[in-house]
Amino acid sequence: MAAKAGDNPESLMALATVYCLRNLRRTMCCLGDKNRLRLHPDIFLPSEICDKLVSAYMELVHTNSNFEMHEGFFLLFSDPYSTRLTRVQLRDDTVRDRDLEAIVKQDLIELHLNNCSNLTARTLRALCNFRQTLVSLSLFGCSNIFYRRGGAPLACGDEDRPLRHTLDTEFSFQGFNRLRLLNLGGLSEEVDVESLLKPLPSLTSLDLSGVLLPKLTFLSQWKDRLASLVLYNVDLSEDHIHTIVQMTCLRHLDISRESRRNSKFKLTRKTLTAIVQSLVNLVSLDISGHVMLDNCAVPYFEDAVGRPSIEPSKSSIYPFQELKRPLQFLGLYDTTLCNLTHIPAYKVTGAKNEDQILNAIEAYTEFRPEVAHKAINHLFDIARIQHCNQLLRALQLVITALKLHKYDKSIQVTGSAALFYLTNTEYRTDQSIRLRREVIQVVLNGMEQYQEVTVQRNCCLTLCNFSIPEELEFQYHRVNQLLLKILEPALQDESIQRIAVHLCNALVCQVDNDHKEAVGKMGFVTTMLNLIQKKLHDKMCDQVMEFSWSALWNITDETPDNCEMFLNCRGMTLFLECLQEFPDKQELHRNMLGLLGNVAEVRALRPQLLTPQFISVFSDLLDSKADGIEVSYNACGVLSHIMFDGPDAWVMEEPRREAVMERMWEAIRSWDVNSRRNINYRSFEPILRLLPQSIAPVSQHWATWALYNLVSVYPSKYCPLLIKEGGIALLQKVLELDSSHEETKDMARKVMEHCGNFKEDPMDTSR
Repeated sequence: MAAKAGDNPESLMALATVYCLRNLRRTMCCLGDKNRLRLHPDIFLPSEICDKLVSAYMELVHTNSNFEMHEGFFLLFSDPYSTRLTRVQLRDDTVRDRDLEAIVKQDLIELHLNNCSNLTARTLRALCNFRQTLVSLSLFGCSNIFYRRGGAPLACGDEDRPLRHTLDTEFSFQGFNRLRLLNLGGLSEEVDVESLLKPLPSLTSLDLSGVLLPKLTFLSQWKDRLASLVLYNVDLSEDHIHTIVQMTCLRHLDISRESRRNSKFKLTRKTLTAIVQSLVNLVSLDISGHVMLDNCAVPYFEDAVGRPSIEPSKSSIYPFQELKRPLQFLGLYDTTLCNLTHIPAYKVTGAKNEDQILNAIEAYTEFRPEVAHKAINHLFDIARIQHCNQLLRALQLVITALKLHKYDKSIQVTGSAALFYLTNTEYRTDQSIRLRREVIQVVLNGMEQYQEVTVQRNCCLTLCNFSIPEELEFQYHRVNQLLLKILEPALQDESIQRIAVHLCNALVCQVDNDHKEAVGKMGFVTTMLNLIQKKLHDKMCDQVMEFSWSALWNITDETPDNCEMFLNCRGMTLFLECLQEFPDKQELHRNMLGLLGNVAEVRALRPQLLTPQFISVFSDLLDSKADGIEVSYNACGVLSHIMFDGPDAWVMEEPRREAVMERMWEAIRSWDVNSRRNINYRSFEPILRLLPQSIAPVSQHWATWALYNLVSVYPSKYCPLLIKEGGIALLQKVLELDSSHEETKDMARKVMEHCGNFKEDPMDTSR
């Protein structure tokens, strides 16, 4: 059997790392001074483990809502004798100055701080401790790192004070002699880039994305060393290009833009030719988002000749005919050039086809979400209109984008929409359990983070692509909480409300009673009743109304606490009002009576149903022909349980018990025993308890008829269940009781005969 997409199991190292992080005190830590966590004194961790612990910790913080951050986590790595950190990657606003200060004694080789907006000049001081060892440093998007807080000396207590932007002018890269790779993307224009970089003699890779650079001549000090230069979203000029083409050691050049709009600089054929001819070592070039001033492409009839080729001599782009070999990477996203046939590169970004789009998502997700979200939108169109051929890659890229940019609304909207189409029935059989669980996790993250209508709708619709409740059970508590939160607002979007109620209903169907009780305590019953109340107020019986009653029917099944909650929250009042307001809504009546059947099964609650008003309503519903026999059957079930309590419990004069029982007999005799049912029994226990008794023969008759109908119409499902639960012995007692009516005994014999003839197969209790 072929492996499904994303079927590779997690490594033992990954599993052990996550387990340790979730159970620090039970594995590697103990409580030290001031109740702070500290490593056990006999534990020594090498860099391979320490680096993974920090990486996995950040992943859990950003993607798992059940994981609690540890205030002093980074202090665990403060001692370089018991722990060794070499490569650290931190991101987003959860990172604080104190986290970097905690690890200043480590000999870091690589430190990536991406979009850490809460870091200040205190972190720059900490960086100086790594000057002897640091080879790679990223400060991308750390917008406040070159500023002091409050303009005062930086004390430990300053962390929570509001920022007053005071530029730090004391920091210098002096002494960072080993630093080779530096990313200063998004650096404030107040910082003098030239002076900042001047002390770095060994740079081979520099990223100045989005930095204001009036001139680039200062780069000439590295013209014999610099192998990678990224100038994304930098306003270029002819002078800039003149400097760039002198950097003859460049292997990677990125002069791309977010879009063609608002760009004064036009990339001409002459300019592109100069870049290709001068930078002979190039293997990677990105010119995405540029406007071409004159025609860089061959005529259409030449482009259409032959099969697509990556040979430079056949290039459809004139300047690239000068290449000695195909490029490894060529960024052409948001340019007209990506639509050409012969492009001399192994990997191309663009919007022409699925491969180009996936390459774009892969290349731009981490540092350019504004471009990645447009590429994901193209992927959405492919999945929706055409067919996605690289399903695993597409899903993994979208999942990564959603994880990395949890707070980016554009990514969340387009990503969740793409996931809906990438997880639907067409692709489902190709996806592994692990991959589908990853999808569920990021969808729930999106629901948690955004109350915005589009994200919520996309996420709810995506969840509908999964088998419920089976595939959501590993996140059962969380998904129910999120759905109930969605349903709280009184003026919630109608479409989201409908989907969320449908999901709630599916989640409480076919789960064990412990799950139902837990969800009931979350406020499930009250939330559904509030929705019903609002629909009643609006005089509207729609899917939300019907699904809400259906959900209450499911959550009260064999769950007395939830039944009691229903009664205590004015459930019976709403039942009567719905019955009066919507007398012709068959589905509604069936759901309401099914729910009341569950309530009636709880002996302690039955006295609350034993009022003249309720008994009269149930009696009248015996004559209902709504939804086949379902409403009449359920009404009779409610009354059967009430009758089972005997005449002493019947404390009213009207209606009389005998008169109601007579109407029950008439109703049961009118039903077709071969009726197909819109009902599902997980257990016969509530029915079986009505069999061996003489206090209410009509209740016994209803129970026997129910069993006869079910084993006749669905023998493979219900014969094994009846045998398993000891029903045959109880039916035998019906035959032995003098009080049992002859027609009841006749049905009991037929039920026993059906089960006797049934060749028992593995029991199936699914719908």
